Amino acid sequence: MSYITLHAAKLRHNFKVLDQIFAQNKIEWAIVAKLLCGNEKFLQVLLNLSDKEICDSRLSNLKTIKKLSPKTQTIYIKPPAPRLVKSIVKFADISFNTEISTLEALSAEAVKQNKIHKVVLMVEMGELREGIMARNLMQFYDEVLALPNIQVVALGTNLNCLNGILPDEKKLIKLNRFKEIIEENSGKKIPYISGGSSVTIPLIFKNQIPFGINHFRVGETLYFGTNVYEDSLIAGMYHDVFTLTAEIIEMQEKPTIPSGTAGTNLTGETPVFSEEEKGKSSLRAIVDVGLLDIDHKDITALVPGIEIIGASSDMLILDLGENSEHLEVGDTINFSMNYMAVLRAMNSDYIDKKIETEIAPLENNDDHFICLN
Repeated sequence: MSYITLHAAKLRHNFKVLDQIFAQNKIEWAIVAKLLCGNEKFLQVLLNLSDKEICDSRLSNLKTIKKLSPKTQTIYIKPPAPRLVKSIVKFADISFNTEISTLEALSAEAVKQNKIHKVVLMVEMGELREGIMARNLMQFYDEVLALPNIQVVALGTNLNCLNGILPDEKKLIKLNRFKEIIEENSGKKIPYISGGSSVTIPLIFKNQIPFGINHFRVGETLYFGTNVYEDSLIAGMYHDVFTLTAEIIEMQEKPTIPSGTAGTNLTGETPVFSEEEKGKSSLRAIVDVGLLDIDHKDITALVPGIEIIGASSDMLILDLGENSEHLEVGDTINFSMNYMAVLRAMNSDYIDKKIETEIAPLENNDDHFICLN
Protein backbone atom coordinates (compact mmCIF):
# COMPACT_ATOMS: atom_id res chain seq x y z
CA MET A 1 0.00 0.00 0.00
CA SER A 2 1.55 3.26 -1.15
CA TYR A 3 -0.23 6.59 -1.17
CA ILE A 4 0.28 10.33 -1.45
CA THR A 5 -1.48 12.52 1.09
CA LEU A 6 -2.65 16.07 0.49
CA HIS A 7 -2.79 17.89 3.83
CA ALA A 8 -5.73 20.16 3.07
CA ALA A 9 -5.48 22.37 6.15
CA LYS A 10 -1.82 23.11 5.41
CA LEU A 11 -2.70 23.99 1.84
CA ARG A 12 -5.45 26.28 3.11
CA HIS A 13 -2.96 28.03 5.38
CA ASN A 14 -0.53 28.60 2.49
CA PHE A 15 -3.37 29.90 0.33
CA LYS A 16 -4.35 32.45 2.97
CA VAL A 17 -0.76 33.65 3.32
CA LEU A 18 -0.45 34.21 -0.43
CA ASP A 19 -3.92 35.71 -0.76
CA GLN A 20 -3.06 38.31 1.88
CA ILE A 21 0.26 39.15 0.20
CA PHE A 22 -1.39 39.68 -3.17
CA ALA A 23 -4.34 41.63 -1.75
CA GLN A 24 -1.98 44.01 0.06
CA ASN A 25 -0.19 44.65 -3.21
CA LYS A 26 -3.34 44.95 -5.35
CA ILE A 27 -2.41 41.93 -7.45
CA GLU A 28 -4.89 39.34 -8.66
CA TRP A 29 -3.73 35.74 -8.87
CA ALA A 30 -4.77 32.36 -10.20
CA ILE A 31 -3.92 28.91 -8.85
CA VAL A 32 -1.93 26.65 -11.17
CA ALA A 33 -3.41 23.17 -10.79
CA LYS A 34 -1.31 21.07 -13.19
CA LEU A 35 0.58 19.41 -10.32
CA LEU A 36 -2.64 17.62 -9.34
CA CYS A 37 -2.92 15.90 -12.73
CA GLY A 38 -6.70 16.26 -12.86
CA ASN A 39 -7.40 14.28 -9.67
CA GLU A 40 -11.00 15.18 -8.80
CA LYS A 41 -10.63 14.85 -5.01
CA PHE A 42 -7.57 17.08 -4.91
CA LEU A 43 -9.03 19.58 -7.38
CA GLN A 44 -12.09 19.92 -5.18
CA VAL A 45 -9.81 20.91 -2.31
CA LEU A 46 -8.43 23.70 -4.52
CA LEU A 47 -11.88 24.83 -5.58
CA ASN A 48 -12.93 24.99 -1.94
CA LEU A 49 -10.12 27.51 -1.45
CA SER A 50 -10.93 29.58 -4.51
CA ASP A 51 -13.25 28.88 -7.42
CA LYS A 52 -12.50 32.16 -9.18
CA GLU A 53 -9.68 31.22 -11.56
CA ILE A 54 -7.69 28.01 -12.14
CA CYS A 55 -4.81 27.44 -14.57
CA ASP A 56 -3.68 24.18 -16.15
CA SER A 57 -1.64 23.05 -19.14
CA ARG A 58 -3.71 19.92 -19.82
CA LEU A 59 -7.07 20.24 -21.50
CA SER A 60 -8.47 17.13 -19.82
CA ASN A 61 -7.78 18.73 -16.43
CA LEU A 62 -9.62 21.92 -17.40
CA LYS A 63 -12.54 19.76 -18.51
CA THR A 64 -12.60 18.17 -15.05
CA ILE A 65 -12.47 21.60 -13.38
CA LYS A 66 -15.42 22.79 -15.46
CA LYS A 67 -17.34 19.66 -14.48
CA LEU A 68 -16.70 20.32 -10.80
CA SER A 69 -17.25 24.08 -10.97
CA PRO A 70 -18.76 25.47 -14.20
CA LYS A 71 -18.46 29.07 -12.99
CA THR A 72 -14.69 28.88 -12.48
CA GLN A 73 -12.66 30.79 -15.06
CA THR A 74 -10.25 28.33 -16.62
CA ILE A 75 -6.92 29.30 -18.18
CA TYR A 76 -4.97 27.12 -20.61
CA ILE A 77 -1.39 28.10 -19.86
CA LYS A 78 0.47 27.05 -22.98
CA PRO A 79 -0.02 27.79 -26.68
CA PRO A 80 -2.86 25.55 -27.92
CA ALA A 81 -2.30 22.84 -30.48
CA PRO A 82 -4.42 23.74 -33.54
CA ARG A 83 -6.12 20.34 -33.49
CA LEU A 84 -7.51 21.15 -30.03
CA VAL A 85 -9.16 24.51 -30.77
CA LYS A 86 -12.73 23.15 -30.52
CA SER A 87 -12.11 21.83 -27.00
CA ILE A 88 -9.99 24.85 -26.02
CA VAL A 89 -12.89 27.20 -26.75
CA LYS A 90 -15.30 24.86 -24.97
CA PHE A 91 -13.34 24.25 -21.76
CA ALA A 92 -10.83 27.12 -21.48
CA ASP A 93 -12.17 30.62 -20.95
CA ILE A 94 -8.66 32.01 -21.57
CA SER A 95 -5.66 30.62 -23.43
CA PHE A 96 -2.02 31.68 -23.80
CA ASN A 97 -1.10 32.36 -27.43
CA THR A 98 1.91 33.10 -29.63
CA GLU A 99 0.80 32.08 -33.14
CA ILE A 100 -1.53 34.02 -35.46
CA SER A 101 -2.64 30.89 -37.32
CA THR A 102 -3.77 29.31 -34.04
CA LEU A 103 -5.61 32.49 -33.04
CA GLU A 104 -7.37 32.52 -36.39
CA ALA A 105 -8.53 28.97 -35.75
CA LEU A 106 -9.64 29.88 -32.22
CA SER A 107 -11.54 32.86 -33.62
CA ALA A 108 -13.38 30.73 -36.18
CA GLU A 109 -14.26 28.17 -33.51
CA ALA A 110 -15.40 30.86 -31.05
CA VAL A 111 -17.74 32.20 -33.74
CA LYS A 112 -19.14 28.70 -34.23
CA GLN A 113 -19.70 28.28 -30.48
CA ASN A 114 -21.03 31.84 -30.13
CA LYS A 115 -18.43 32.63 -27.46
CA ILE A 116 -15.92 35.33 -26.76
CA HIS A 117 -12.60 33.57 -26.22
CA LYS A 118 -10.16 35.57 -24.12
CA VAL A 119 -6.43 35.37 -24.80
CA VAL A 120 -3.14 36.27 -23.16
CA LEU A 121 -0.41 37.21 -25.62
CA MET A 122 2.82 35.74 -24.30
CA VAL A 123 5.92 37.85 -24.86
CA GLU A 124 9.49 36.54 -25.13
CA MET A 125 11.54 38.12 -22.33
CA GLY A 126 14.73 36.07 -22.46
CA GLU A 127 13.69 32.62 -21.23
CA LEU A 128 13.36 31.31 -24.82
CA ARG A 129 10.33 29.20 -24.14
CA GLU A 130 6.97 30.36 -25.55
CA GLY A 131 6.67 34.03 -26.49
CA ILE A 132 6.23 36.56 -29.29
CA MET A 133 9.42 38.44 -30.11
CA ALA A 134 9.16 42.07 -29.01
CA ARG A 135 9.92 43.43 -32.48
CA ASN A 136 6.82 41.64 -33.82
CA LEU A 137 4.46 42.40 -30.95
CA MET A 138 2.71 45.53 -32.29
CA GLN A 139 1.95 43.98 -35.69
CA PHE A 140 0.88 40.75 -33.97
CA TYR A 141 -1.55 42.64 -31.72
CA ASP A 142 -3.04 44.52 -34.68
CA GLU A 143 -3.72 41.24 -36.47
CA VAL A 144 -5.34 39.73 -33.36
CA LEU A 145 -7.48 42.82 -32.91
CA ALA A 146 -9.11 42.16 -36.26
CA LEU A 147 -10.21 38.64 -35.30
CA PRO A 148 -13.89 38.24 -34.36
CA ASN A 149 -14.83 36.75 -30.98
CA ILE A 150 -11.26 37.08 -29.65
CA GLN A 151 -10.54 39.42 -26.74
CA VAL A 152 -7.01 40.22 -25.61
CA VAL A 153 -7.16 40.46 -21.82
CA ALA A 154 -3.45 40.42 -20.96
CA LEU A 155 0.15 40.39 -21.97
CA GLY A 156 2.12 37.69 -20.20
CA THR A 157 5.55 36.20 -19.92
CA ASN A 158 7.16 33.03 -18.64
CA LEU A 159 10.53 32.94 -16.90
CA ASN A 160 12.66 30.36 -15.04
CA CYS A 161 10.92 27.19 -16.28
CA LEU A 162 13.30 26.16 -19.08
CA ASN A 163 16.63 27.99 -18.89
CA GLY A 164 16.32 29.26 -15.33
CA ILE A 165 16.21 32.94 -16.34
CA LEU A 166 15.07 34.90 -13.28
CA PRO A 167 12.59 37.76 -13.38
CA ASP A 168 13.81 41.21 -12.39
CA GLU A 169 12.44 44.71 -12.16
CA LYS A 170 14.00 45.74 -15.48
CA LYS A 171 12.29 42.93 -17.41
CA LEU A 172 8.93 43.66 -15.81
CA ILE A 173 9.22 47.40 -16.51
CA LYS A 174 9.95 46.51 -20.14
CA LEU A 175 6.89 44.26 -20.29
CA ASN A 176 4.73 47.03 -18.84
CA ARG A 177 6.12 49.45 -21.43
CA PHE A 178 5.14 47.06 -24.22
CA LYS A 179 1.56 47.19 -22.93
CA GLU A 180 1.62 51.00 -22.80
CA ILE A 181 2.92 51.26 -26.37
CA ILE A 182 0.23 48.89 -27.65
CA GLU A 183 -2.49 50.85 -25.84
CA GLU A 184 -1.17 54.18 -27.13
CA ASN A 185 -1.07 52.95 -30.72
CA SER A 186 -4.32 50.99 -30.76
CA GLY A 187 -6.50 53.07 -28.48
CA LYS A 188 -7.52 49.83 -26.75
CA LYS A 189 -6.95 48.94 -23.10
CA ILE A 190 -5.37 45.67 -22.03
CA PRO A 191 -6.63 44.98 -18.48
CA TYR A 192 -3.81 42.77 -17.18
CA ILE A 193 -0.15 41.95 -17.31
CA SER A 194 0.25 38.36 -16.15
CA GLY A 195 3.91 38.84 -15.38
CA GLY A 196 4.38 36.79 -12.27
CA SER A 197 4.64 33.20 -11.13
CA SER A 198 6.06 31.60 -7.99
CA VAL A 199 9.57 32.72 -8.88
CA THR A 200 8.43 36.37 -9.01
CA ILE A 201 6.88 36.47 -5.52
CA PRO A 202 10.14 37.46 -3.70
CA LEU A 203 10.29 40.63 -5.83
CA ILE A 204 7.09 41.80 -4.12
CA PHE A 205 8.93 42.00 -0.79
CA LYS A 206 11.81 43.91 -2.37
CA ASN A 207 9.36 46.45 -3.85
CA GLN A 208 10.55 45.48 -7.32
CA ILE A 209 7.18 44.79 -8.94
CA PRO A 210 6.44 47.72 -11.26
CA PHE A 211 3.03 49.34 -11.38
CA GLY A 212 0.98 47.56 -14.02
CA ILE A 213 2.06 44.01 -13.19
CA ASN A 214 -1.30 43.04 -11.75
CA HIS A 215 -1.68 39.29 -12.23
CA PHE A 216 0.27 36.24 -11.01
CA ARG A 217 -0.05 32.51 -11.72
CA VAL A 218 1.09 30.48 -8.72
CA GLY A 219 1.61 26.78 -8.16
CA GLU A 220 4.88 25.77 -6.51
CA THR A 221 4.93 28.34 -3.69
CA LEU A 222 1.32 27.50 -2.82
CA TYR A 223 2.06 23.77 -2.56
CA PHE A 224 5.57 23.85 -1.09
CA GLY A 225 6.08 27.24 0.59
CA THR A 226 9.19 27.78 -1.51
CA ASN A 227 11.14 30.90 -2.38
CA VAL A 228 11.83 29.73 -5.92
CA TYR A 229 13.99 32.78 -6.69
CA GLU A 230 16.58 31.84 -4.05
CA ASP A 231 15.89 28.09 -3.94
CA SER A 232 14.97 28.19 -0.27
CA LEU A 233 11.92 27.95 2.01
CA ILE A 234 9.59 30.66 3.27
CA ALA A 235 8.97 31.02 6.99
CA GLY A 236 5.32 31.05 7.97
CA MET A 237 4.28 28.59 5.26
CA TYR A 238 3.99 24.81 5.26
CA HIS A 239 6.51 22.87 3.19
CA ASP A 240 4.93 19.45 3.71
CA VAL A 241 1.53 19.86 2.08
CA PHE A 242 2.21 16.53 0.38
CA THR A 243 3.70 13.37 1.90
CA LEU A 244 4.34 9.92 0.48
CA THR A 245 3.63 6.80 2.53
CA ALA A 246 4.97 3.34 1.63
CA GLU A 247 4.59 -0.03 3.37
CA ILE A 248 7.51 -2.23 4.45
CA ILE A 249 7.37 -5.55 2.60
CA GLU A 250 10.76 -6.92 3.73
CA MET A 251 13.10 -6.10 6.63
CA GLN A 252 16.36 -8.05 7.04
CA GLU A 253 20.01 -7.68 8.03
CA LYS A 254 22.07 -7.78 4.82
CA PRO A 255 25.64 -7.04 3.68
CA THR A 256 26.26 -3.46 2.60
CA ILE A 257 28.05 -4.59 -0.57
CA PRO A 258 26.54 -7.00 -3.14
CA SER A 259 28.43 -10.09 -4.24
CA GLY A 260 29.10 -11.35 -7.76
CA THR A 261 30.04 -9.81 -11.09
CA ALA A 262 28.44 -6.37 -11.51
CA GLY A 263 26.81 -5.25 -14.74
CA THR A 264 24.50 -2.29 -15.30
CA ASN A 265 21.28 -1.94 -13.33
CA LEU A 266 17.75 -1.07 -14.48
CA THR A 267 18.64 2.59 -15.09
CA GLY A 268 21.84 1.78 -16.97
CA GLU A 269 24.18 2.58 -14.07
CA THR A 270 26.96 0.49 -12.58
CA PRO A 271 26.92 1.17 -8.81
CA VAL A 272 30.29 1.75 -7.16
CA PHE A 273 30.95 0.62 -3.58
CA SER A 274 33.65 1.54 -1.10
CA GLU A 275 36.13 -1.16 -0.11
CA GLU A 276 35.72 0.07 3.46
CA GLU A 277 32.21 -1.39 3.49
CA LYS A 278 33.43 -4.97 2.94
CA GLY A 279 32.33 -7.30 5.73
CA LYS A 280 29.81 -4.82 7.09
CA SER A 281 26.05 -5.24 7.23
CA SER A 282 23.00 -3.13 7.95
CA LEU A 283 19.32 -3.55 8.60
CA ARG A 284 17.54 -2.96 5.34
CA ALA A 285 13.91 -2.53 4.45
CA ILE A 286 12.12 -2.76 1.14
CA VAL A 287 9.00 -0.64 0.68
CA ASP A 288 6.39 -1.07 -2.04
CA VAL A 289 7.09 1.96 -4.22
CA GLY A 290 9.60 2.24 -7.05
CA LEU A 291 10.76 4.00 -10.18
CA LEU A 292 7.41 3.43 -11.88
CA ASP A 293 5.97 5.85 -9.34
CA ILE A 294 8.75 8.11 -8.13
CA ASP A 295 12.38 9.14 -8.57
CA HIS A 296 13.94 8.20 -5.24
CA LYS A 297 16.27 11.22 -5.49
CA ASP A 298 13.23 13.48 -5.08
CA ILE A 299 12.05 12.12 -1.70
CA THR A 300 13.49 11.96 1.82
CA ALA A 301 12.44 9.71 4.70
CA LEU A 302 10.85 11.77 7.49
CA VAL A 303 12.30 9.47 10.18
CA PRO A 304 15.85 10.65 10.99
CA GLY A 305 18.56 8.11 10.21
CA ILE A 306 16.74 6.26 7.42
CA GLU A 307 18.76 6.41 4.20
CA ILE A 308 17.49 5.60 0.71
CA ILE A 309 19.99 3.20 -0.86
CA GLY A 310 18.39 2.79 -4.28
CA ALA A 311 15.34 1.75 -6.23
CA SER A 312 14.14 -0.68 -8.88
CA SER A 313 10.98 -0.47 -10.94
CA ASP A 314 8.60 -1.17 -8.06
CA MET A 315 10.70 -1.37 -4.88
CA LEU A 316 12.62 1.16 -2.80
CA ILE A 317 15.57 -0.04 -0.67
CA LEU A 318 16.26 1.63 2.68
CA ASP A 319 19.00 1.46 5.29
CA LEU A 320 17.08 1.76 8.54
CA GLY A 321 20.08 2.85 10.64
CA GLU A 322 19.14 2.80 14.33
CA ASN A 323 15.40 2.51 13.72
CA SER A 324 15.03 -1.28 13.92
CA GLU A 325 13.31 -1.33 17.32
CA HIS A 326 10.37 0.71 16.11
CA LEU A 327 9.63 -0.94 12.77
CA GLU A 328 8.46 -4.27 11.39
CA VAL A 329 7.06 -5.70 8.16
CA GLY A 330 3.66 -4.15 7.51
CA ASP A 331 4.54 -0.79 9.05
CA THR A 332 4.66 2.31 6.88
CA ILE A 333 7.33 4.95 6.37
CA ASN A 334 6.58 8.55 5.40
CA PHE A 335 8.62 10.63 2.99
CA SER A 336 8.82 14.31 2.15
CA MET A 337 8.45 15.15 -1.54
CA ASN A 338 9.65 17.87 -3.86
CA TYR A 339 7.71 19.22 -6.85
CA MET A 340 8.86 16.55 -9.31
CA ALA A 341 8.15 13.77 -6.81
CA VAL A 342 4.56 14.92 -6.36
CA LEU A 343 4.07 15.37 -10.10
CA ARG A 344 5.29 11.85 -10.81
CA ALA A 345 3.30 10.26 -7.99
CA MET A 346 0.14 12.06 -9.06
CA ASN A 347 0.62 10.61 -12.55
CA SER A 348 0.98 7.07 -11.20
CA ASP A 349 -2.10 4.86 -11.15
CA TYR A 350 -0.30 2.68 -8.60
CA ILE A 351 -0.20 5.38 -5.91
CA ASP A 352 -3.42 5.97 -3.97
CA LYS A 353 -4.46 9.57 -3.28
CA LYS A 354 -5.67 10.58 0.17
CA ILE A 355 -6.72 13.82 1.87
CA GLU A 356 -5.87 14.72 5.47
CA THR A 357 -7.85 17.58 7.00
CA GLU A 358 -6.19 17.97 10.40
CA ILE A 359 -3.36 20.46 10.82
CA ALA A 360 -0.11 20.18 12.76
CA PRO A 361 1.67 23.09 14.51
CA LEU A 362 3.66 25.29 12.15
CA GLU A 363 7.36 25.17 12.97
CA ASN A 364 9.79 27.80 11.71
CA ASN A 365 12.94 26.80 13.56
CA ASP A 366 14.75 25.28 10.60
CA ASP A 367 17.77 27.35 9.62
CA HIS A 368 16.79 27.01 5.98
CA PHE A 369 13.54 28.88 6.55
CA ILE A 370 13.68 32.54 5.55
CA CYS A 371 11.07 35.19 6.12
CA LEU A 372 10.55 37.39 3.08
CA ASN A 373 8.80 40.17 4.91
